[in-house]
Amino acid sequence: MTHQTRKVLFLCTGNSARSILAEAILNRLGEGRFKAYSAGSLPAGKVNPYAIALLQEKGFPVEGLRSKSWEEFARTREPSMDVIITVCDNAAAESCPYWPGHSLKSHWGIPDPAGVDGTDDKKKQAFQCAYDRLLKRIKVLLTLPLEELDDTNLKTKLDDIGRICSGKH
Repeated sequence: MTHQTRKVLFLCTGNSARSILAEAILNRLGEGRFKAYSAGSLPAGKVNPYAIALLQEKGFPVEGLRSKSWEEFARTREPSMDVIITVCDNAAAESCPYWPGHSLKSHWGIPDPAGVDGTDDKKKQAFQCAYDRLLKRIKVLLTLPLEELDDTNLKTKLDDIGRICSGKH
């Protein structure tokens, strides 16, 4: 039985925190089955230092992680995506980028840890919370029998995953 590597693009507005965390987690845990990317509609231009610190603390490689525009992936020479997952939290009135095309699309809203004000500890807690939610969802994604799911069923499963841990942390 052959399997294809699924290309997943995590989108948010700034591409400095949530989508970066998701990219790093899925690339590590989904090695061979998934190739993750991240981008934003209004990229911040740099990865949030709290995201970098958390990933380093967890032993993730951070080389090559950068804040970039989703337009890089809209070009025909870039890899076409199988799945687009927005991680911006609509409840916080953020605008999620729109992705044209025929990729499967799902929404996994995560409150923006980069928008948290306060002490270093409070900011670190917000990033840890975002990481924990993404990790839990990605672990569920990795259990899916992808070869057995058609696009409609996969979309339903992705949407269901987006509702896991959707309350306050």
